[in-house]
Amino acid sequence: MATRIDTDICVIGAGSGGLTVAAGASQMGADTVLIERGKMGGECLNTGCVPSKALIAAAQAAHDARRASRFGITVPEPAIDFAQVNDHVHGVIRAIEPMDSVERFESLGVRVIAAAARFTGPRTVLAGEHEVHARRIVIATGSRPAVPPIPGLADTPFFTNETIFENREAPAHLVIIGGGPIGLEMAQAHRRLGSRVTVVEQYSILPKDDDDLVETVRRALVDEGVDLREGAKVVRVERTDAGVAVVFARNGHEDRVDGSHLLVAVGRRPNIEDLDLPAAGIAVGSTGIQVDRRLRASNRHVFVIGDAAGGPYFTHLASYHASIVLKNALFRMPAKVDTRALPWVTFTDPELAQVGLTEAQARERHSGIRTLRWSFHENDRAQAERQTEGTVKAITTRRGKVLGASIVGPHAGELILPWVLAVSKGLKIGALATLIAPYPTLSEVTKRAAGSYYTPSLFSDRTAKIVRFLARFG
Repeated sequence: MATRIDTDICVIGAGSGGLTVAAGASQMGADTVLIERGKMGGECLNTGCVPSKALIAAAQAAHDARRASRFGITVPEPAIDFAQVNDHVHGVIRAIEPMDSVERFESLGVRVIAAAARFTGPRTVLAGEHEVHARRIVIATGSRPAVPPIPGLADTPFFTNETIFENREAPAHLVIIGGGPIGLEMAQAHRRLGSRVTVVEQYSILPKDDDDLVETVRRALVDEGVDLREGAKVVRVERTDAGVAVVFARNGHEDRVDGSHLLVAVGRRPNIEDLDLPAAGIAVGSTGIQVDRRLRASNRHVFVIGDAAGGPYFTHLASYHASIVLKNALFRMPAKVDTRALPWVTFTDPELAQVGLTEAQARERHSGIRTLRWSFHENDRAQAERQTEGTVKAITTRRGKVLGASIVGPHAGELILPWVLAVSKGLKIGALATLIAPYPTLSEVTKRAAGSYYTPSLFSDRTAKIVRFLARFG
């Protein structure tokens, strides 16, 4: 017989969203149970955001060494010990692990159960030897890499983001299927760490971002030696003596690329199959569990956050979802999700960040828009650091309301935040144009781009006439 546990909130999944709900609920007085069948910290800590950024940082160090001559500094070609790079990646994970550990959450008053969870009723979850009865249940089970039904793939060894960070040997030639953020980040990182890299993408790379700024990323990757095969539909995969061959069709012709290793990075799927959702009366849609704007499932005692709700698949969205659920579940506040100001970043070099509408989207939805641009080439700090490849591109209405912004350039992920605030609060461009930006910093690109909204009127013939007229009065 299972041991019965009665609780206020039961959280299934200890990724970023689930941990936020569990910690918040417990510290605000709710009796909380957290169930996790795998590693605490979930995908982000163990196989996603953290290890990927650690690998990118190591690759950046190698790249910076090769380019040191720009500053009059001669550095020999860096010797890369891929196993030590892997040690660095896992060292970063270990440094963060204590914040997500069982011990920390138990110290916050959370009861942690290490087991798989499945529903046995509308408010009942079975986890190992425990049957949890909860007033509210939160599904935060995350997602896993999607594996497409490519002929031959099942018989061929391949990496996903769940396994590539365990690799301790530099691939001689890494072939990547998928030109989205994960594929391109790993492509550039491995190229900088000494591997040949080919990316095979059925459509165009980074299709959700501004086409104009994606071209900057594309050019940077090609310049560094990444072989991009866009518009290439994979026909089959073959295991070879040397490793792997990817056969694809492009422009009506079949071609192939032979490599030593294969990474599949073509999207994600929510982890919801093993939960026995019908037992709880929970409906599922085409991309995940169906939820309303309050993140309630069809069973109104159950909330769903993060990837389990069907995407977009961002850690920061899961954390935002957690705040919405805490308001609803603990305080009965009718808080609703609003993703109009949801930012995202692709951590290539240059980085590519986006919030709100792209230019193409804005033209579809608004009768008149203004497109503002400012180049990193015109920024003094960028010049000093020899990182001048990049652009800020902002979209406003005719009256100056900020609709969206895209940034490609160094630290774009950091620079996007004031634009997130502008879109979130419905600010007009003057709020950014009148800021005092510290000099010399990259943040000046935001102020300059915003200020360009007023350039046509400030430097017009009409303004000149007004200035000359007022000059007559001394």
